Amino acid sequence: MSQKLIIFSAPSGAGKTTIVKHLLGVYPEILSFSISATTRSPRGYEKPNKDYYFISAEEFRKKIAENEFIEYEQVYDGLYYGTLRSEVERLWSQGQVVVFDVDVKGGVALKQKFGEAALAVFVKPPSIKELRKRLLSRKTETDETLKERVEKAEIEMEFAPFFDEVVINDSLSEALDFSEQIIEEFILKKPNHNHHQHHKNTTL
Repeated sequence: MSQKLIIFSAPSGAGKTTIVKHLLGVYPEILSFSISATTRSPRGYEKPNKDYYFISAEEFRKKIAENEFIEYEQVYDGLYYGTLRSEVERLWSQGQVVVFDVDVKGGVALKQKFGEAALAVFVKPPSIKELRKRLLSRKTETDETLKERVEKAEIEMEFAPFFDEVVINDSLSEALDFSEQIIEEFILKKPNHNHHQHHKNTTL
């Protein structure tokens, strides 16, 4: 199989991680998750070297200087996320299609870098109001971080046209079904799917 990538990006709380985990479970022989590096602390359920490579800001900046990242982003002040070149090469060497769960700017950067070898998917919440509700239900946000994430989401929604596909995560079951369809079309070259409430971007 040729070297391919599938990129999922979304505002925080839109549900991209749920969709990615579902797809990895459905296609374990084909898809492998690209573990991002980050300087933030693990959330309660996250496992180091499985969900993220948790490293210090100093180590992250050292890797930037040594050109070890395919893409990276300072998401908030002092908080970095990035994709290590070694991680992608490791998965490609195993014959896998690499799946990314990255922030919106990271997704745009990866798509620009890899072009037709990458399928870029933007996961969109049905509304900002619903997104705020989902973030609140996490019980991990302070008033300040909630406000920051919602304001950032409003800006990130403007990036949807830079992606190949947009999945509107209103009904999770429909979003999962549609995600499976676009993955199969991209990897297995199955016939075009019915876009229903989700749509394909043609602006690239």
